[in-house]
Amino acid sequence: MNMKKIIITGVAGLLGARLADWIIENQPEYQVIGIDDLSGGYRENVNPKVNFYCLDIKHPAVKDIFEREKPEYVFHLAAYAAEGLSPFIRQYNYQNNLVASANIINECIKHNVKRLIFTSTLAVYGYGEGGLFDEAQTPAPIDPYGVAKYACEMDIQIAGEQHGLDWCVIRPHNVYGVKQNVWDKYRNVLGIWMFQHMNGEPMTIFGDGTQTRAFSYIDDNLEPFWKSAILPEASKQIINVGGIEEISINEACDTLIKVIGAGEKRYLEGRHEVKHSIPTWQKSVDILGYKYNTKLQEGLKQMWYWAQTQPKRERFVWPEYELDKGIYSFWKNEKKFTRRHISRGR
Repeated sequence: MNMKKIIITGVAGLLGARLADWIIENQPEYQVIGIDDLSGGYRENVNPKVNFYCLDIKHPAVKDIFEREKPEYVFHLAAYAAEGLSPFIRQYNYQNNLVASANIINECIKHNVKRLIFTSTLAVYGYGEGGLFDEAQTPAPIDPYGVAKYACEMDIQIAGEQHGLDWCVIRPHNVYGVKQNVWDKYRNVLGIWMFQHMNGEPMTIFGDGTQTRAFSYIDDNLEPFWKSAILPEASKQIINVGGIEEISINEACDTLIKVIGAGEKRYLEGRHEVKHSIPTWQKSVDILGYKYNTKLQEGLKQMWYWAQTQPKRERFVWPEYELDKGIYSFWKNEKKFTRRHISRGR
């Protein structure tokens, strides 16, 4: 039987790996084709039933994969989502978020995929309106990561208008859970805290911790992600997907300390970031049937249990910043080691 095929970029990262698991378990008529360069995602994350290509998506060989596999749908999830670090690695940020996405968009057009699903970010909103982020707002990002993602969104929409590409843009927020990269110190605050505690360090908070976010457990997102590909109602829609509770960074840290049964906080200097990042969510419910099933404490219990079973891995530290001017003290004077790339799997 000739199986229908789906490509997932960033398949070794949190979103890609868990989405692949869900499709394999729930949509057996589809074969998952995964692409990831394993520069920060891990091969162990990738379901053994995935037809896996270890490749940087900027590489010309991506063309061969599309030609060979002929996917019906493409989930473009690969990104280096270190928002706070992006002002100090501008070239890398644009190469691996914007230029890399252009390569995927081209192939989707050439091969007439039924729909491209692109994971963007709440960072496109900037400060939003009154701390709330609604899909109808005009984005105004405040950092290069948000700029790159918004540029990708615009390019995809142009491809839809000019080349007939069908698409859906998902803006997930603060997704966490099993298979997250807890060894990257620049992104995913819940994973950073877990790594710090397991290594005898305090859990660090930038500023006073009163910043608010809406955290989203990965498993609550998987079926809505799938529906963003197959439902006619999701065609050419931009949709916030994720948690609906407004939680301060202090509260999130206290919740993790409660789950672990130990831990202490350490406050560092504030950084350039949005104070309150709370998305509207009704559109995800109406179109994708999103359900907020997993509150933060329960999600952290599952993630913490998993994190303790993981092998000890060396933590990634950026080998050299493109720009040192204005960099925060907590990223200065670090012991650095060289690594081939940095993960683009979330």
